[in-house]
Amino acid sequence: MIDRIGRARQSGRKIWSLLFVLLALFCVIFFAARGRFQATASTKTVGTVLAPFEIAFSYVGQQVQRVSSNLWEIATVHEQNKMLKNEIEQLRQQNTMAAEYAAENARLRELLAYKQSAQQFDLLAARVIGRDAALWTSTIVVDRGSKDGVRENMAVVTGKGLVGRVTEVAPLSSKVQLILDVRSSVGTLVQRTESRVTGIVTGTLDNPYMPQMVNIPRNADVQDGDIVITSGFGGIYPKGIPVGQIVSQRSDDTGLLKVAQIETAVDFQRLEDVAIITASREAPPAPIQPAPLSPGAAAAAQVSATQAKAAGQ
Repeated sequence: MIDRIGRARQSGRKIWSLLFVLLALFCVIFFAARGRFQATASTKTVGTVLAPFEIAFSYVGQQVQRVSSNLWEIATVHEQNKMLKNEIEQLRQQNTMAAEYAAENARLRELLAYKQSAQQFDLLAARVIGRDAALWTSTIVVDRGSKDGVRENMAVVTGKGLVGRVTEVAPLSSKVQLILDVRSSVGTLVQRTESRVTGIVTGTLDNPYMPQMVNIPRNADVQDGDIVITSGFGGIYPKGIPVGQIVSQRSDDTGLLKVAQIETAVDFQRLEDVAIITASREAPPAPIQPAPLSPGAAAAAQVSATQAKAAGQ
């Protein structure tokens, strides 16, 4: 019974408090609407009562606004960071492509300059598309074939010098044997006017990237630093194409001849674009004339020829 009376009193107090607050709010709104509001004692009391609530609501509103603003800024910064990362990645790709285009442009300019200087040749530009894995320093594959007019034994060059010759031809590609191959043999001569010594450049297993010039007479005028070019003998490689430079010399196993090691004019480790010589308007080299005989030897040869003719009769 006592508990019921206590709960009834508490409920009555809550109701009266709620009515008082509602009445105060009604008065404030009424007088403010009519423009007749005056700061009487009762309204000051209401303002004093409501002030803590207003301060709390204002503080909560400011904090909510601040948190919302921070969250918006964080979301904006995250989106901007994502956009900047994508832009940086695109710029990196563009920079890589630009560098690749610049390198390709430099190689093509080199081939174009060689084509303009070597007008005695008809050149067909080709790109290296593969290497023989088992014979890395021996053969390459280019993207030109029989449909482009390529045939076997055509010489392959770059703007710097000799690369090799075509050995196999397919409709859309061809295989090129490099001068580094141990099976390759290129007729060459020393370009220096005082020398003009001939020899054969072939690959070696001891140093795959540095071929050697063999069949050099022991007393031949050959010096380190001499430029070696194609001699034109053999009918495959036209005369005058740079092959490389002599860097060292030694005697061969017999001691009768010398062997010169050649630093190639072409960097085969960075070979990407080449040119195939499809036609040459250069005159073939003159055949080697035998050395003139002495008067005694000439007379002996004439007597032998006369005897042979008489015996034949």
